[in-house]
Amino acid sequence: MAAAELALGLLDGAERDAALHRLIREPAFAGEVERWRDWLAALFAGWPAVAAPAEVAARIEASLDARAPDGMAGVPAAANDNGARWRMLALATSIAACLLLAVTTMLMLRPAPAPVRVPVAVRIPAAPPLIAAMAPTGKGTPVAAAYDPASGVVRIAGAVDVPAGRSAEVWAIEGSAAPRSLGVMADATRAEMIVPAALRGHIADDTVLAISIEPAGGSPTGLPTGPVVAAGKLKA
Repeated sequence: MAAAELALGLLDGAERDAALHRLIREPAFAGEVERWRDWLAALFAGWPAVAAPAEVAARIEASLDARAPDGMAGVPAAANDNGARWRMLALATSIAACLLLAVTTMLMLRPAPAPVRVPVAVRIPAAPPLIAAMAPTGKGTPVAAAYDPASGVVRIAGAVDVPAGRSAEVWAIEGSAAPRSLGVMADATRAEMIVPAALRGHIADDTVLAISIEPAGGSPTGLPTGPVVAAGKLKA
């Protein structure tokens, strides 16, 4: 409101001094004053200049004379120092009232700003781990396995009988698809392997994990070549 009043020229005295100080020190306030001046300039540009009829000026002067202090009515403008002031004040007040009404109307008709959409991050819960109890195909004890879909890590715990010079290799079998190698167990009793990213989409509930005995370093063909010593389905 202070910016609008300064742009309209309605401030005087201490209020005008304070507004002018803000104009110098506060860039945001100066920008607001300039924005009001632009609006008012456009408003003035849209109004054609029209000369006031002579009888209107005469009626204003007569009204001012009627309200003048005793002894001042009828005194010529040159002799009455307050006459010109009253006329200017009345004219400025009328113009300010018209401009304020016009600006208020423009603000009321201005469309409401579009609502700001703030993105909200939605946290998707992590998939639960898949567990498998791989039963031995011969002698031995079950081998436990767990697959973490979030990290792509398979953990295996349990003793696997691996002959000397051979390796135990872990396979994932999805339905009737061919087995996919998950890697060679470096330790016959405990292993942790990171599943390649390309294979993680093929490991899900009911996928079979199996361990086969292969030549040292793993199968040379990409498929199991030796006996399967343990197998079991992953379950959530």
